[in-house]
Amino acid sequence: MAIPGGRLIRLGRRASGETEFPGAAELLAAVPAALLVIDGERVVRDCNAASEALLNLARSAVIGRPIEEMTGHPLTSMAADQPFAAYDLDMVLPVGRHYRGDMTVAPLPERAGWRIVSIHGRASHDISARRGDRVTRTLPAAAAASLLAHEVKNPLSGIRGAAQLLEAGASPEQTELTQLIRREVDRIVGLIDRMEGLSDTRPRVCEPINIHSVLNHARTVACAGFAADNMVRELYDPSLPDVLGNRDGLVQVVLNLLKNAAEATEGNGVITLTTAYRHGLSVAPLGGGQRLALPIELCVIDDGPGAPEEMVPHLFDPFVTSKVSGSGLGLALVDKLVNEMGGIVEYAREGTPARTVFRLLLPRAPVVSGRGSPS
Repeated sequence: MAIPGGRLIRLGRRASGETEFPGAAELLAAVPAALLVIDGERVVRDCNAASEALLNLARSAVIGRPIEEMTGHPLTSMAADQPFAAYDLDMVLPVGRHYRGDMTVAPLPERAGWRIVSIHGRASHDISARRGDRVTRTLPAAAAASLLAHEVKNPLSGIRGAAQLLEAGASPEQTELTQLIRREVDRIVGLIDRMEGLSDTRPRVCEPINIHSVLNHARTVACAGFAADNMVRELYDPSLPDVLGNRDGLVQVVLNLLKNAAEATEGNGVITLTTAYRHGLSVAPLGGGQRLALPIELCVIDDGPGAPEEMVPHLFDPFVTSKVSGSGLGLALVDKLVNEMGGIVEYAREGTPARTVFRLLLPRAPVVSGRGSPS
């Protein structure tokens, strides 16, 4: 990392026959923590690669902007010539993204008012804790889910039979819809068979899946039914590699989140589906072992009012709902299905004006030798 107008500082000297030590610029560039250099006006003058990943912005987009826009903190109350540290700090990153971590600030002695701001995140640790906590809270729903599964199968068989009867005298356009109904009923019956053993801890079968094919299917189902009056926008990264997941489980997750968004907007708001590739996020498996990278992000965003603040800590608990006719099982099932695929799901209110964001972070499928895939 090079400070504009500065000079390269060497940390060692080379004697005859000795190798020269790396310079400060090389070392700072390799530091895994996010580093931002600010001048006396608290404007960012340089940053390292870790800060680009944290802020989700290129270096050119970070330089020249106030530190408050990058962290949500103007640093005006701190003396420019004194170091300080703040732990477990709530920060607001660009695009209104909330982040909790530690921040340290140190002055640059040779430049009056200039400082280096370092951010040490706790996201992976916190996510692991929340993920494990949710898994244990979801298990008590097993008995209720088994009972519901048994009762739901009977009306489903009636729906499938009615669709077959309608298909006999339907036009080609109507036939497409009746076939969609039958496919969805068959898929739901398969999921119900799984739900009858909800307390089963066997791993869900996962395979490489194109996440956009899942989204397109779920969107078609939603727009033909409960989200018919909503505007459903798609903002996809077409270069995404395959996700490692279970197709039926992912379809169920997206449908549940779309239904939640449609109900939150009372059936006439805007729902946005986004996909992106995020570097650097990983979680520790609940049973221990090597950390798992979760680079594939899928968001379901709506412009509804969001969950009541007092319910947010329990949003993924079973039987917790603010809806008069809700069962409180939808988000609990979403959380369980995502956990079984090794991913995580989070709720947030982001942006200006604030919108509701359900964010899924999922593992990438292994790259098969001989097949190209973006890194």
